[in-house]
Amino acid sequence: MPDKTLRILVVDQNLMRASVIEEGLREAGHAHVVVVRDMQNLLRRIVDADPDVIFIDLENPNRDVLEQMFQVSRSVHRPVAMFVDRSDASMIEAAIEAGIGAYVVDGLRKERVKPILDLCISRFNAFARLRDELDRTRQALEERKLVERAKGILMQQRGLREDEAYALLRRTAMDSNLRLSEVARSVITAAQLFK
Repeated sequence: MPDKTLRILVVDQNLMRASVIEEGLREAGHAHVVVVRDMQNLLRRIVDADPDVIFIDLENPNRDVLEQMFQVSRSVHRPVAMFVDRSDASMIEAAIEAGIGAYVVDGLRKERVKPILDLCISRFNAFARLRDELDRTRQALEERKLVERAKGILMQQRGLREDEAYALLRRTAMDSNLRLSEVARSVITAAQLFK
C-alpha cells in the first residue's frame, strides 16, 4: 500500500515479537507505529489511538484471549491482522467471522509484514464495499416493502388500481420534495391511526 502515513497500532505483550512487526513496518516506510503491550482496557486504548490498521500478535493464545481479540476486531471496524503460533479450523473460522483481514499462523517474520499489511487493508476494503452494498440492498428492499404496503392501503381505501396508487404516491413525493419511501411510511402511519 503506497500510503506511508497510516497510523498502525501493534498489540503485543511480547517485546521481542512486537519489535519484529514494528521493524518490518518501519522498513516498509511506515513511521506512525504505536506498540501496546498492556491488554487491560485494550478497546479504550485502541479508540484513543485511533489507528488506521491494527496488528495483533498472540504467541500462544487460549480461546478466551482469541475471543477477546475477535470482539475487538468486530468493535473497531478497522483492518486487523492477527499473528498466532497455533490455531485450529474453528479458530480460523471465528477469525473470518470476526472480520480479521489477515490471520497468520506461525508466520511472524519481518519480511512478511508489508505484504500482510497490504492484504489486510485490501480485504478490509473489499469486505467494507460488500457490507455497504448489502446495507443498500436491504434498505432498498425495506423501502420497496413500504411502497407496496402503502399502495395496498391506497388501493383498498380509495378504490385505486395499483398503477394509480403508485402514481399518487410518486406525485405526492415529488410535490412534497420527499422520498417515495417517506410518503409510503406516512400513508401506513395514517392508516394505522384510522383503524
